Amino acid sequence: MGRNAYRSVSAVALVLLGWTVQGCVSGDAAVSVSVSGENATAALATTTDNIATYITSHYDKQQHRIPMRDGVTLFTTVYSPKDRTQTYPFMLFRTPYSTRPYEPDVLPRGRLGCSEKMVREGFIFVHQDVRGRYMSEGDFVNMRPHKDVKNSPSDIDESSDTYDTIEWLLQNVENHNGKVGMWGISYPGFYAAAGMIDAHPALKAVSPQAPIADWYFDDFHHHGAVFLPHGFNFFVSFGKARPGLTMEGWQRFDHGTPDGYAFFLEKTHRELEEEYMKGEIAFWQDAMQHPNYDAFWQERNILPHLKNVAPAVMTVGGWFDAEDLYGPLKIYRNVEAKNPGVFNILVMGPWAHGGWARGDGDRLGNIAFEAKHSLYYREHVELVFFKHFLKGEGDMTLPEAVVFETGANRWHMMDAWPPENMTERSLYFSEEGGLSFDDTVSQDGTVAFDAYVSDPNKPVPYTEEIVTGMTRAYMVDDQRFAGRRPDVLVYQTEPLEHDVTLAGPILADLWCSTSGTDSDWVVKLIDVFPQDEPNPKGIKPTRPYGGYQMMVRSEVIRGRYRNSYEHPEPFVPNEPTLVQLPLQDCLHTFKAGHRIMVQVQSTWFPLVDRNPQTYVDNIFDAKHEDYIKATQRIYRSGPYRSRLRVGVVDWPVLRN
Repeated sequence: MGRNAYRSVSAVALVLLGWTVQGCVSGDAAVSVSVSGENATAALATTTDNIATYITSHYDKQQHRIPMRDGVTLFTTVYSPKDRTQTYPFMLFRTPYSTRPYEPDVLPRGRLGCSEKMVREGFIFVHQDVRGRYMSEGDFVNMRPHKDVKNSPSDIDESSDTYDTIEWLLQNVENHNGKVGMWGISYPGFYAAAGMIDAHPALKAVSPQAPIADWYFDDFHHHGAVFLPHGFNFFVSFGKARPGLTMEGWQRFDHGTPDGYAFFLEKTHRELEEEYMKGEIAFWQDAMQHPNYDAFWQERNILPHLKNVAPAVMTVGGWFDAEDLYGPLKIYRNVEAKNPGVFNILVMGPWAHGGWARGDGDRLGNIAFEAKHSLYYREHVELVFFKHFLKGEGDMTLPEAVVFETGANRWHMMDAWPPENMTERSLYFSEEGGLSFDDTVSQDGTVAFDAYVSDPNKPVPYTEEIVTGMTRAYMVDDQRFAGRRPDVLVYQTEPLEHDVTLAGPILADLWCSTSGTDSDWVVKLIDVFPQDEPNPKGIKPTRPYGGYQMMVRSEVIRGRYRNSYEHPEPFVPNEPTLVQLPLQDCLHTFKAGHRIMVQVQSTWFPLVDRNPQTYVDNIFDAKHEDYIKATQRIYRSGPYRSRLRVGVVDWPVLRN
């Protein structure tokens, strides 16, 4: 795809903007970029003009009802530049979350396009309520299944609705250049991904950002376990049936307490549904009836359908996205595998959910990233992508993967993701809480294990905060509070003699057993700072950095699904069993003097719903008496060697 030429251009451009190029990885395989200093901040700073005033003075607003092939009309707002001396491309945004303001003479006071930079650059911005939401006609279907074959006008999906919308815009909106871009974050990211399948020829560039790919692994499902407050809090409000066309938004649920741990501990799944949802949330009822990965969920998986993608694609995600980390990584890989020759790139930065689109991106919770990375992305990645493919401006300087290395706080421009120069290594659990790359540790011929008692009625909290939902920054939280509990096992290396960079997928091979018949298994990868680590300059963390245990990656699996998500099976009590758990990708450097830590536990509450540890056919039907204590064992010797399989990269870059 000619990406090597892009590498040097991108590096030079960054240098001119005050960014410092630190070195290359494997020749042209990557350019490593450090961002800091007043020059960088000045280069990335946006103007101080009020964006709402700018929109009012530079854009006109029109509202339309665009007919789909089956006769349903979708409410659509078009914001066109007042300047008619040139033509503009469309930027299409489809959402289930409302295209307000609905008043014909009121323009948005905040976001109009992807960013303020895009607004000032000049596009025709198109916002559309998806089928069945707010002011659009039709029936709303969550994660509407894609139809590969459409034989009649009634065969509709999000791809066909996108196609029909674009066709209407080209015929009925003036002053366009015939090109269309599309973007969206989270649920709108799913609509962007769906819209690029069998796309209209005018759709030239699409950016699915934090896109949902498969709701059995994104958002409120993780390997069969339910992210309880995230799913419940969302659907108890968003999931209510619409009373006809409406401009009214959904109201946030009132828990009656700030303590989500206490709120969710008191009731079973059925009791929560009966008392608060009252049978009114059809999708949540469907989810409770389909705990396994059956046809209901499989048909809502967009990944198998990403086969006929013609537009240029830039998938964006955040390393600390608590909602949709699975989606962007999987969508990027599937587009790459199924569409040879298509321009397809990945951007992964140091962000929480949607953090690249708002704020500076210089910190998350207690963790500082040293520079304004969100501003960098919006001006030097997102704007570059859309201007090139929609306006024909500028050389395409973006590489295959634009990825941020946490721990070292630097960007890399890569020819491939994961990096091609990785070495697969294993971090083995060993005696006395040890963790080592040495596979000879704990090989004395005995079957050794560590044990703890898991009590679902006194579960391990996922955060020290008193909250009713899933915190935005929990993925970088200090984990000392958890590691000090008796029902959490801790394994860690000695202080590292040199930097260790982990890249790409992480897989936990967990040899375990339970005295019960079902269990959840949570694995957390943690960067342990030295006890004398100074606090970063420029921020005042709520937790001192000395001894901080920064979570880098974490994941949970409902053990019944260890062999199949479709066909669950109980554990044989106390029998050593292999449970394999993908932790998703990372790019993180554990610096010299730091330690690599792994924590293992069986509850993570209320982030993850409680496993009763008694096997029941449908865990949503578990009763209070089903929740029992269980003795859990993690094995670490002989034929049962628990480990983390990781990719290690040796950057040939001099570190300060």
